[in-house]
Amino acid sequence: MKYEISLATPDQPTVIQLLELSDAYYAELYPAESNHLLDVDALMNDNTHFFVARDIEDARIVGCAALVSYSDYGEIKRMFVLPETRGTGAGRDLLCVLEQAARQFKLPFLRLETGTAQPEAIGLYKAEGYKEIEPFGDYKRDPLSLFMEKELEAV
Repeated sequence: MKYEISLATPDQPTVIQLLELSDAYYAELYPAESNHLLDVDALMNDNTHFFVARDIEDARIVGCAALVSYSDYGEIKRMFVLPETRGTGAGRDLLCVLEQAARQFKLPFLRLETGTAQPEAIGLYKAEGYKEIEPFGDYKRDPLSLFMEKELEAV
């Protein structure tokens, strides 16, 4: 499958539906205190860039991800791909676009928090050069969380 990745506003009805599916998926995997999801309002902050992946054949949104820019790093948030499209390249395409955007913003690192019950996501991040790190920002140690980082080369 081929995907087009583009900036989007997270308050569109089709994106809100995708985020609701994401919320339900994570709620099945983790207790509320281990879910660190940004809501639509937080995704619309000036320092946040929200992307969607669309199937080129039918223009259906199949995934999303956000890049939150801080002064010294970027953070990946709300990375989610529909279960039926996992393993088809949508997640990798989203990650590639996030990394390109982070480089354009001259961010030296991309960091993320993901859950230990998501081996496919962890595998993708590791395959793309992300290494495990200690909790960062406001995160606390959590046995259900894994923190990762990738150093980005300059553009």
